[in-house]
Amino acid sequence: MKKRDNIYKKVAAIIVAAIVAIPLTGRAQLTDHGYLDVDWQFNIPINTGFADKAAGWGMSLDGGYYITDNIGVGAFFAYNTNNKYIETQTLALSNGGALTTDQQHSMFQLPFGVSARYRFVPDAIATPYVSLKLGPTYTKFYSYYNAFQSSDDSWGFYICPEIGTTIYFTSNNMVGLHIALYYNYSTNKAEVLTYKINGLNNAGFRLGLSF
Repeated sequence: MKKRDNIYKKVAAIIVAAIVAIPLTGRAQLTDHGYLDVDWQFNIPINTGFADKAAGWGMSLDGGYYITDNIGVGAFFAYNTNNKYIETQTLALSNGGALTTDQQHSMFQLPFGVSARYRFVPDAIATPYVSLKLGPTYTKFYSYYNAFQSSDDSWGFYICPEIGTTIYFTSNNMVGLHIALYYNYSTNKAEVLTYKINGLNNAGFRLGLSF
């Protein structure tokens, strides 16, 4: 638990620093061609076999610059945690022993990297877009049972197509509501007790503010 708490503290510090760095005067300070999305993230693991309960324990930052009226490039950072309770069962361990216990599984994912997007209607009140995010991702898997825990972590490659829109509150497009749907896949592999993870699939949505 202590290691996971330290990860959360580091992530929270990065997020706070990024938000504080946003100029108080809004999007005008980012220039007319810049963008920054600060979102709460709801994540749904797909066929992980380890921790597959949907949860809203996540956040996403995505910022960049429009090199043309329609095409933007930038960078992103996100994280989320999913959990699953496993009722009491007997596990046959690789050393020939057995373990009978219930478990609490937890999966922490932290992708970051570069992003590119295409917006369909520049400078409108509602600006729909499609985007693609690529980069490395760090994942930590935990199984808590009784007073013990087993864990494994790995790095992998992450790809995430996304479709979304920003609906601005004012005509000068300084601050708006950001909504997005996403799917992602990562190549992370891990082994925890008798569980083997070979690649991760997730889907979900992001909701927040756009500057």
